[in-house]
Amino acid sequence: MNNAKRVLIIVPTYNESMNVRELVPLVLAADKRIDILFIDDNSPDKTAAIVRKMMKTDKRLHLLERPGKMGLGTAYIAGFGWALDNGYGYVFEMDADLSHNPKYLPAMIAQLTGDADVVVGSRYVKGGGVVNWPAKRKWLSRLANIYASIFTWVRVRDLTAGFVGYRAEVLAAINFPTVRSNGYSFQIEMKFRCHRNGFRIREVPIIFADRERGESKISRNIIIEALHRCITLRFRYRPGK
Repeated sequence: MNNAKRVLIIVPTYNESMNVRELVPLVLAADKRIDILFIDDNSPDKTAAIVRKMMKTDKRLHLLERPGKMGLGTAYIAGFGWALDNGYGYVFEMDADLSHNPKYLPAMIAQLTGDADVVVGSRYVKGGGVVNWPAKRKWLSRLANIYASIFTWVRVRDLTAGFVGYRAEVLAAINFPTVRSNGYSFQIEMKFRCHRNGFRIREVPIIFADRERGESKISRNIIIEALHRCITLRFRYRPGK
């Protein structure tokens, strides 16, 4: 099948059984060209079993199972490889916890089928924002983005955003298998590589709603890694490497 005009949404999962049933119909309804690839890290709550059951009645769903918790960045790298191997033209990162509202997908896809190479669902452009966040988390996120922008020189307002779409040729060009970051730093590094390779990045405003079910995967180590990675990207990265 020729998938060049199709859209693949990559959704990493770890203990997301309470969310995947609700997420699937919302994402698939956003555009008839969409398929979903779940990448599950052996969730103890049997998330993968739920996905496998849904796959029996919907051919637009796919699943990669991994033996254990291996990190967000490696999940997306595995998904990018799968997307390119299967010929998808457009590839998205998206959280499983419904904090990334599928209603924004049509506008983001329109950017990619227009003049954008990369599209970011952005909390920090006009019309964007967050809800249900404590003040401390809001300030931490803002400061992290300012810090990342200063060190990387990438003029994207939401560098830590995890709701991102790419043209397939972008992924093929930036040598994503060499990305070693996870968490926030993975999101920063991907945008940095796209920028340094000359790709056009556009931001679409979204309202980010904190998860209502399940537990956040953010940790202190993830934040520290992101701060350190910004410095190494600035002084050590070479396009195509």
